[in-house]
This record gives sequence, C-alpha cells and structure tokens, in this order.
Amino acid sequence: MSKYDYIVVGAGNAGLSASLTLILQNKKVLLIEQNNSVGGCATSFIRGRFEFDPSLHELCDFGSKENKGTVQKLFDSFSIDLDWIKINDCFRLITKGYDNKKIDVVMPSKKKEFINKMEYYVPNSKEKMIQFFDLLKEINDGLEYLTLSNGKYDTNILKEKYPNLLICGSYSSKKVFEALKLPKECQDILSAYWPYLGVDLERMSFLHYAVMIFKYIEKSAYIPKNTSNDISLSLFERFKSLGGCTLLNTKCEKILFENREVKGIVTNNGTFESNYVLANINPDILYGKMIPKNVLPDREKRLSSARNRHFSGRMLCVYLGLNKDYKDIGIKDYSIFLPSLADSKKEYLSMQNKNTNNFSIFLCYNVVNADASPKGTCICSFTTMCGRDDFGYDMDLKDYYSIKESFAKKMINSLRENANIDISPYIEEISIASPLTFARYLNAPEGSVYGYEPNDWDSMIARMMSIKSDYPIKGLYPIGTSGPRGNGYSSTYVCGNLIANLALGDEKNAKN
Repeated sequence: MSKYDYIVVGAGNAGLSASLTLILQNKKVLLIEQNNSVGGCATSFIRGRFEFDPSLHELCDFGSKENKGTVQKLFDSFSIDLDWIKINDCFRLITKGYDNKKIDVVMPSKKKEFINKMEYYVPNSKEKMIQFFDLLKEINDGLEYLTLSNGKYDTNILKEKYPNLLICGSYSSKKVFEALKLPKECQDILSAYWPYLGVDLERMSFLHYAVMIFKYIEKSAYIPKNTSNDISLSLFERFKSLGGCTLLNTKCEKILFENREVKGIVTNNGTFESNYVLANINPDILYGKMIPKNVLPDREKRLSSARNRHFSGRMLCVYLGLNKDYKDIGIKDYSIFLPSLADSKKEYLSMQNKNTNNFSIFLCYNVVNADASPKGTCICSFTTMCGRDDFGYDMDLKDYYSIKESFAKKMINSLRENANIDISPYIEEISIASPLTFARYLNAPEGSVYGYEPNDWDSMIARMMSIKSDYPIKGLYPIGTSGPRGNGYSSTYVCGNLIANLALGDEKNAKN
C-alpha cells in the first residue's frame, strides 16, 4: 500500500489549489480524480467547430498586474502565467424594479465610474454610494485579515480596525441596504449579482455579498483567453512538474480510519495510505457514505439529518454556437442579467419551479475575446438555477429532453423580448446541461454546484470564524464550494489554499 503525506481527492479548482499548496511545502502528495480529465466545472467541451466553457462567467478578485487580487497572487505563488482578458463592464441589467419601473442599465467596473454611473441613473445617490463603498472596503479588508489568520485571529484587532465587520456580521444584505438608506433604485441595481451566490438578499449575509460586489467592481473581472480548461491544465501540469503523483479515472470509495483518525482511502484503483485527506466532495456524500458512522461527530449528524443546510445553485446552462458575428446580431454587452424582477426574494421563489422560472444570465464571449470562436461566428450561453423538483431522478427520458428544451426556448425568447436581440436564426450548435448533467459529472447532490446556500447562520463570516469546528475529524478536510469561502471559482481556489495551510498547521502541531 503506497503511503503519502497528503491525499487530495478531486481535481477541481479547490483540489488543484490545495495540491499545489501542499507540494510547494515539499510534501509527498497524491491527487486523484474520478474523471479522465481535471478541472471539474473548470474545463471545456467541443461541439462542431466551437469550444465551450461549461461554467466560467467571470473570475473576480483577480486584478491587474498593478493591482493584483487574491487569486492572481495565489497563481503567482504557484508560478502560473496565462493570458487574461479584462472585462470592462460589470453587467447590463434588464428587469422590473421599484414601483414596477423598467430597469435597463449598464454598470462599469471601478469604484469611481460605478458611482458616477449610478448617479446618472439615480440622481442624488452619490453620497450614499460613497458611504456604501467605504463600508465595502472595511469589510473586505477585515475578511482578508481573517483569511490570512488561518483561524488564529485576534478579536481586539477585529474590534479596533474592522468594527463594521462585526456589526454587519449578523445582518442580511437587504437589511444593511435599508439601514444605509440606499435609494430603492440603487438597491435594485446593486441586487444584480445575487444569483452568483444562489440565495436571495433577504437571507444572504451582507458580508458575503459585500466582498463579491467590492471585488467585481474595484478589481474588475477577468477571464482566461483559452477557457477555464487552460487554468486547470496549467495547475495540473505545474503540480506534476513538482513531482506530484496523479491518478485519473480513480474514484474514492471510502475513507479509512484507525482509532478515529484518518489512515488512508480505498479507491477503484487500490488502497492508499495517508494521515491527511483533503476531499473535494460535498460533505453530505463524504459524511453520509464514505466514513464509518461511529467516526461522525454529533454536530455533523445534526446538520445532515435536520437538513439545516440547503443545497444551492442547481444549474441549467444552454451553450450556443452562432454562425454570425455578434456585432451583426446586435449584441453589445458581454453579460446581460435578465431577471423578471429586481426583488431577489420573489425572483428566488419563482426560480424554484420550471413553470414560473423566467430568470437567465446571457453571455457572449466574443464581446471581450475576439478569438473565442472562428471568424464570422460567436459563442453565447444562458444560465439559470432550477428548483430541486424540476429534474426528478425518476422522470421519463422524454420529459427530460422536453423540459430542457423548454428552458432553452424561454431564455432565447426572453433575450429577444427584453433586449431586442434575436439569436434563433443563427444557431449552428446547441447543447443543454441540466442539474442532472452536473450531478453525474461532478458527483454533486441534486446538481448543486454551489454547495450549500450561504444564508443566515451559515454565512461566509460564520464559516470563517468557526473554521476549527467545521473540521472535527482528525486528518479529514472537506474543501470546495461547501467550504468556508463559499461558491465560485475565486472562492474555491482560495479555499483549497486556505484548508491546505490549515492541514499543514495541524500536521506541524501534531509533531510538536
């Protein structure tokens, strides 16, 4: 039986980041992946003459060469150098807002430009927006401090330097918006990003939303020139070049224990020994199917049995290769948010059923990347989130295809009706991924690629401040979207690094 210092299960974003963090500390690391390629959601697939990115819209917290974000600094530490493309605008939002007024706005990145544009759309809002961004910066700086502390934060520093981090910690985004007395129209526009976290603003922690908004606006968003598959392959090749051991087409079947401490894993390709396992697996599967019941702490049993944590983000994506240049179709914006209502709570509830779900996000990659597809063509996508019952596992195959197609038609029609953009005559290739697609490929329960909803008591700040109790089994560390940083590409890269450093600290303490 081969022995390793660390075993990382799952070569998605968090797994790749964790593996590199560990091997750069001269550890003997085994990285296994159930599929025949790495990356998880961060990959690509080909249909006809088009190469599609299955999930990456924008990478936040990356930043420019002059103003590097956390993710770029992390990639620098890994010696990863790729071609990146900046996205100049945050989003275009078309919806119905306060008093049923139509909203059609394009919001730029960078704080000054964003505030000035908000003043244009909502006169006399500038002072409140400046106050809002001051708060965002304090919260962002405070959470950076918590992340770098690896669970060893000083409460006195939090009180003195980041008091609003603690004050806002127990409040929802909606309550903070109202406490700041932001104009309703500003609130409607600022609500656009909530689907990126998968929970409405009345239940979402303001701290989590604040960090995301701040990083998207202040540091702008970026995408890799050659799809997110380029990121994954670069991380993977770097890991191998440093002597990392890898096994693809290898599925972890169970975690081995001795005296309630991790001793290794059993896979379809053999058994491997280690005292430390970082598992990029949803905790419901990890704790429910892969470890002995006598090892599972009562806290985790209660969380699972009571369903206190709710799955989030059951994605349905429509990928389109169009045989016409985007400019000739009338597409001007990289991303267009198309909720039926700016009210996130009502929109969230309507998205729980296929018959009432009218939400979508439309992207056209060629707007920012001219080389995203062959000349004279363009690549587009639609994304929405589904309710847990929209795609039951017992559904008839015929119904499965018809439901997917109905979603696609509804989203294409929404773009035509709301943005006056008709792409239907130019569709050359179309592929539709449902929550069942993501469940099958990623082993994500119900296709919940976002892990658990970051709501109420289970917010990012709550997870960060209880990071020790969230890893109660000696030697076992769940990572990924269900981790303390929540969902999203940037969060999972950071989470992999964060938890790998936590494990390294535990190993060091065990030896002392």
